Amino acid sequence: MQIEVVKSKIHRVKITQANLNYIGSITIDEKLMEASNIVEGEKVQVVNINNGERLETYVIKGVPRSGEVCMNGPAARKVQSGDLVIIITYASMSIKEAKAFKPTLIFPNEETNTLD
Repeated sequence: MQIEVVKSKIHRVKITQANLNYIGSITIDEKLMEASNIVEGEKVQVVNINNGERLETYVIKGVPRSGEVCMNGPAARKVQSGDLVIIITYASMSIKEAKAFKPTLIFPNEETNTLD
């Protein structure tokens, strides 16, 4: 049996831009991606702390050390610049693997979206 467990989490980052006219996805500062073990194209769940919205999309790399977290495409209607979000990824594994697995959790500066 396989179960889904949290693989990575970027806890409480600020949306820097909501770009409705882009084709889709969420752009995340490349350094945040690296620190949280999230890869380009990976499916993520975005949880908006300000309004309770939850959505799924995929990740594209942003400029390293820019603090960029930009919601793109139709999902941009679910957030506003300045909203705090949690970005989560999941992985499928056996129960035995899950019991030994440790997710990568990061807690960036909420004002700058950087790892001080």
